[in-house]
Amino acid sequence: MTARKLLIAQNIDDSYVEKVQKIIPDWTIVTGKDKEIWQKEAPDAEIIAGWKKGMEEYTLDRENAPLKWVQTWSAGVNNLPLDRLSSENIQLTSANGVHAFPISETIFALMLGLTRKIHTYVRNQQSKTWDHSNLKLEIHGKTLGILGTGAIGRETAKIAKAFGMKVLGMRHSGKPEQYIDRMYTSEELHDLLPECDYVVVTLPLTKETNRMLGKKEFQHMKNTAFFINIGRGDIVVEEDLIQALNTGEIAGAGLDVFEKEPLDNNSPLWNMENVIITPHTAGSTEYYDQRVIEDIFIPNLKDYLDDKSLSINAVDYNKGY
Repeated sequence: MTARKLLIAQNIDDSYVEKVQKIIPDWTIVTGKDKEIWQKEAPDAEIIAGWKKGMEEYTLDRENAPLKWVQTWSAGVNNLPLDRLSSENIQLTSANGVHAFPISETIFALMLGLTRKIHTYVRNQQSKTWDHSNLKLEIHGKTLGILGTGAIGRETAKIAKAFGMKVLGMRHSGKPEQYIDRMYTSEELHDLLPECDYVVVTLPLTKETNRMLGKKEFQHMKNTAFFINIGRGDIVVEEDLIQALNTGEIAGAGLDVFEKEPLDNNSPLWNMENVIITPHTAGSTEYYDQRVIEDIFIPNLKDYLDDKSLSINAVDYNKGY
């Protein structure tokens, strides 16, 4: 009888492979993110952890492929062939939650950097310029609006309370959440925006959130407000954001994600003094693989072997996350 196969399409430490192997000692486990490895192993894999572009050809397009479950290595699933996976009844789980600590830290790094003009002083340092640069703002006691109150949003709200901030949140259901003073629904977005000194986007990209924030939304924001996006670039109409920054409709922006990545060399965002850019690295952390394997994959694997529903980060195909 052919051994069941798990393909982990990532380069992970052997210690994590050993932890998984103890749970499935009779399975074959193959690891590696290079295409030469996964394209050979994917057709026979019952479980794939770390979906790669192009895997559809080696799995879903083949008759009698054994694939039953995909565990992504990212929180977002918008780049996967969701319709195909759904039609083939493939279980799908994401890495949602892995990013809560590093991304919330990045959010506050961007917020504090813009508020205390750290980006300006770094430029001044490069030119050996000793200048006050009109520093005057502080973050304590201000109002933070968080669009998307999952694990990242909750951790961000928790940190905000240490700064004595008022925290407003937005989620589709409007259901209350710890550390958030008031929750809004997506239909109430225009009511939330004018209240905020900082607007942070942590939403997933779905049909509903695609281009959610454009000209009208920036017009609803305070001209003293800062905009932070660590969600997905396509949630924002980038041309409208650039205009809002140029005209002073908003005070500045901290951006980790963009409509096109890498960000085009000709984008005016690069040279704006009121913008801080990071290259889609907000979720990078030394503990990434550990959290995916130990906190998400292994508990779900145990449920999978017991024919139970996957309890952690199961993606709802109808919602797209």
